[in-house]
Amino acid sequence: MATDQIVTLRGERELVRRAGHLFTGARQEFLCAAADLLTWSSGVNAAFAGGKRPPLTPGGLSMRKLYTTQALADAESERRLVRIAESGAQIRICAGPLAREAIVIDRQVAILAGTPVRGVRTYTVVRSPDVVDGVRSLIHATWETAADLADVRRTRPPVLNDQAREILRMLSAGHTDETASRHLGMSLRTYRRRVAELMTTLGATSRFQAGIRAREFGVGV
Repeated sequence: MATDQIVTLRGERELVRRAGHLFTGARQEFLCAAADLLTWSSGVNAAFAGGKRPPLTPGGLSMRKLYTTQALADAESERRLVRIAESGAQIRICAGPLAREAIVIDRQVAILAGTPVRGVRTYTVVRSPDVVDGVRSLIHATWETAADLADVRRTRPPVLNDQAREILRMLSAGHTDETASRHLGMSLRTYRRRVAELMTTLGATSRFQAGIRAREFGVGV
């Protein structure tokens, strides 16, 4: 195998500097597999900064992101996944571990994430067609058995911290925003932002629906 078909990069900065154009150059398929939101987020977001992310269009570029349940470990991570889905990406959650954290672009290049050493993660860029096809096949097989993010969120209790549960209690008791914010020791603006975040976490479109969802899962009461 030619040496130029395998290149190892150290750290996210070098990943963006030397491979960022691969991310922004995707035209058909952007396939990402990761245990959680930490492995790829910083590098990919940096590459896509300034409106450089290719548009996701029907019949054009498709973006599929596969995560393990670790990506739903806390409410903020769950909200981030929802925002990613709302941007047009397809997201699925697999129950078991991934064979490899990787990104495959247009079936032509695979980028494999290594284990961090002294806080620095390595990324191996592979262009060998056989290896790229093998990595894609592994991810695709797991994708086929994984569940859509929306389905997972409908059937699992959301992760709520103590503050979120207090806000739910305020909503259930019928307190006004002004009263609730004073009781919780936060500004009115912050309280309303927290309510909006909570509704996203619960998959609710109204405060009334948020209360129903909370009772369904037995949380916040």
